[in-house]
Amino acid sequence: WLRRCTHYLFIVVVAVNSTLLTINAGDYIFYTDWAWTSFVVFSISQTLMLVVGATYYLTFTGVPGTATYYALIMTVYTWIAKGAWFALGYPYDFIVTPVWLPSAMLLDLAHWATKKNKHSLILFGGVLCGMSLPLFNMVNLITVADPLETAFKYPRPTLPPYMTPIEPQVGKFYNSPVALGAGAGAVLACTFAALGCKLNTW
Repeated sequence: WLRRCTHYLFIVVVAVNSTLLTINAGDYIFYTDWAWTSFVVFSISQTLMLVVGATYYLTFTGVPGTATYYALIMTVYTWIAKGAWFALGYPYDFIVTPVWLPSAMLLDLAHWATKKNKHSLILFGGVLCGMSLPLFNMVNLITVADPLETAFKYPRPTLPPYMTPIEPQVGKFYNSPVALGAGAGAVLACTFAALGCKLNTW
């Protein structure tokens, strides 16, 4: 019963945290101030949230397709949360695309194609998921309304000096946030996939 309770608690916690990360990734203030920097950070964080939960869920049940089902849970949570925030007057006038579904499908594919080999899931699935999510997340970003226009429409209060953001240093990321997020995600996602598998054998 302890394992079962922990399982359901883990699913809820990771899915809710993924939802919060996605909401912040679309925040007009954060995006306007930090641009590509925030895109890279949130792409990596969403990749890790997805892969650890999906891998855990997949190896816990052993049923192909449960990683995609987990991504669907994250998507529905986000739609509900964004709808609630929009109803409260928060400036969201864009649709969240289900960016996690294709990456989770790659996890399922790696698990199924290697006949449920856990190590192949960690290596191949982790790399595929980590490399693909920043690409799909860029599709999500394209649906965001012009951030400067939104920022002028919803002016923020004056920030104290220590919280005032610096100008985004786009150049240091070689103008390719997708490539940077994919490279870092491919490495880190394998580690988190291994963590997801390990949580089933503690």
